[in-house]
Amino acid sequence: MRSRDGIRTVVISLAVLLVAALVQLGIYWLSGSVALLADLIHNVGDALTAVPLGVAFATASLRGERWAGLVIVAVIFASALVAGIEAIDRLISPQHPTHLLALAVAGVIGVVGNEIAAQVRLRGGRRIGSAALIADGKHARVDGVASGGVIASALCVAVGIPTADPLIGLAITAVLIKVTWDSWKVISADTASGAPPATRGGAA
Repeated sequence: MRSRDGIRTVVISLAVLLVAALVQLGIYWLSGSVALLADLIHNVGDALTAVPLGVAFATASLRGERWAGLVIVAVIFASALVAGIEAIDRLISPQHPTHLLALAVAGVIGVVGNEIAAQVRLRGGRRIGSAALIADGKHARVDGVASGGVIASALCVAVGIPTADPLIGLAITAVLIKVTWDSWKVISADTASGAPPATRGGAA
């Protein structure tokens, strides 16, 4: 029952994030916003973390869940690095984003999609005592905040501050690095204790 619950949680959140990422991808090709690119990379990475989690739940392996948690931390960190590099490149070689209304809509989609995915993963993780799902849920929630940066970028460019776009991309990168550290602490604590977080009361 625990495995089925975990797989169902992963599949639902994966579907939500993939839909959001596909819509954002289309808008990115229109706008060229580096803030949206950073958010898009994070959302795709967040969706792909469902793969190792799904495998772990399918095999009913607690050790597999912990390894999946480590993969999630690595994906978050790698996506932050990619977004940061792109933002720095845009500061050096400015490219002003266009289609600002669509860009703002992409930010709203990111906020809503990530919050839904976060709620699904956090509730599922607490319900079955999975540190990996809890870490992934916190990642999705902060990604929702990062998506709010896309909306801010559209507003700043609209009022004549185009450099705000790569600067917001860097800010999103900084937030994701913090999420990497927080997620690492959750996974490390779970690995050290050998007990699910729900029994310790500290990771919820």
